Amino acid sequence: MEEQPREERLLEAKRKALHILERMDRTEAQLRGKLADAGFEEDIIEEAVNYVKSYGYIDDERYVRSYITYRSDQKSRRQLMQELQFKKGVSSELIEQVCEELGPADERHLIRCFLEKKQYHSTDTDEVQRRRMVAALTRRGFSTGDILAVMKEDF
Repeated sequence: MEEQPREERLLEAKRKALHILERMDRTEAQLRGKLADAGFEEDIIEEAVNYVKSYGYIDDERYVRSYITYRSDQKSRRQLMQELQFKKGVSSELIEQVCEELGPADERHLIRCFLEKKQYHSTDTDEVQRRRMVAALTRRGFSTGDILAVMKEDF
């Protein structure tokens, strides 16, 4: 079987990158992974990524900003930061920069919503149930201080 010329592989990689991005926004790391999974060489991937970046089709800062903005009413800031770093491949420096620009999040509201959903009431909950709630909220990335402050409220 005859190997494709480099220019054809590059054109194919650019088309593949555009096809991947037409359905949903992705991070640079995700796009690189998809192109690598498709069997493209590292130098071809680099050029294809630079091509889509030059047109603004991929922008990790924009991705992080929209990811945090649209999911901050469902998840803690810490959980979102971990997802972006470990699942989406975004650098922690960029995530922290965007978080600073967006300002502090009101996570106590999310904690209240979670507790209401679980029908938690501070007056009629025993210590075991209280600890379970604290553990569940901690696993979701909320700070212990915020959790305990909300749990003391009578809502």
